[in-house]
Amino acid sequence: MAHAENEVTINRTADDVYAFLADGLNNKLWRPAVQEVALAGGQAGAQGAVYSQTLTGPGGRPIAGDYEITAAQPGRRLDFEVTAGPARPNGSFTLEERDGRTTVRFELDLEPKGLMKLMGSMITKTMQSEVGQLDTLKSVLEAGGGLNG
Repeated sequence: MAHAENEVTINRTADDVYAFLADGLNNKLWRPAVQEVALAGGQAGAQGAVYSQTLTGPGGRPIAGDYEITAAQPGRRLDFEVTAGPARPNGSFTLEERDGRTTVRFELDLEPKGLMKLMGSMITKTMQSEVGQLDTLKSVLEAGGGLNG
C-alpha cells in the first residue's frame, strides 16, 4: 500500500480550516495541479458531496480527479475518496485545535492494482508531493484567503 502524510499548524481556528477544506471549490487556491473544480452533486462540504476536478497530469495533460466526501465531522475530520482518474486514493484531513491554532494532518492511502503496482515509487512520490502542499494551505489561510472574517 502506498501511504503519504504531512502535518502543519495553521494560525486559524479548526472551524475556519475545516470550512475551507470542506468546500472543494477552494482546492484551486492551494493545490496548483487543480485546473478546474465544480460541485457535481450533494451539499457542498457535506458527506456525500461529489466534486468534479480536472488536474494537471503527467506531461501537462489534463486528467480527472473527481472525489466524494465520505465522512464530515465539522472542525475535526474530513475524509474523501477519489472516484475518477488513474489513481484513486482515500484521504483524510484530521484537525486538532489548541489556543486558536489548528494542527492539520493530511493522509493519503492507495492500494495499487494491476500495472500501477509497477509504479509504486512514482505513486508514493506524487502522493508525498500532494500532502506536502499543506504549506501552501497554511500560507493561504493565514493570509485570510478564501475565508470570510
